[in-house]
Amino acid sequence: MKADYKNWMPKGMVMGTAFAAVAALVGHFVCRIVYAKEMGIAIKVISTGFLVLAIILFPVTVWMILMYRAFSYNGNRQMSKHIIEGVASYVNIPDGGKGLDVGCGSGALTIACAKKNPGAQIIGIDRWGKEYASFSKALCEDNAKAEGVNNTSFENGDALKLRFADETFDAVTSNYVYHNIPCKDRQTILLETLRTLKKGGTFAIHDIMSKGRYGDMQAFADKLKQMGYREVKLIDTTDGIFMSRFEAMWMDLSGSTLLVGIK
Repeated sequence: MKADYKNWMPKGMVMGTAFAAVAALVGHFVCRIVYAKEMGIAIKVISTGFLVLAIILFPVTVWMILMYRAFSYNGNRQMSKHIIEGVASYVNIPDGGKGLDVGCGSGALTIACAKKNPGAQIIGIDRWGKEYASFSKALCEDNAKAEGVNNTSFENGDALKLRFADETFDAVTSNYVYHNIPCKDRQTILLETLRTLKKGGTFAIHDIMSKGRYGDMQAFADKLKQMGYREVKLIDTTDGIFMSRFEAMWMDLSGSTLLVGIK
């Protein structure tokens, strides 16, 4: 049995976009062929609309395919695996301790942290929404079994309001989650996650922390220090750490930043 962490670019989305592009092109040619002799204004408008849609969707499909190949755990680039292992490398939990992974998806980061900290218990939470229908609690559990990991558990959870008490965990992690949550103040979500971290605990949160999505993150890091956090660092992961600036640009991942530190 082999772990299946799926792909951050859902295959169904790629196939759906490709199908729509082909269908639009077929629609254009059908209009041109069927009404070749008598093309009224309405048919011309419809035919042109199909062509414009096809012109838009074909490049998008190519971009999605390239994204799919880059993120694949079985491909050459394996960016997803590289990022997951990179984030997990910052997580150190004492034996008997507990960790929380917010937005665990297919369980990749939860399991990576569990493998690195075999004496700790790692909880992965997610809402497993329909936009990522291929991810599920059952998939996470199957992946943990496939990896031979027995110190993980998975459950439904809401990043906006965690059910855990203050200072419950020795480490909290997350990877590419919060930018997907419709919210005007993502710094507040970070504080909700960090609320569950014990004094002396570590955190490693990776996301697209651009100013448009997160506001001033340097000011946020300074705020955490004023709140008593011993160490807070913002690490640009588009400068060769997890990806190159060129990859970040064409994958729409510019602004990817790792927020790490100790409470």
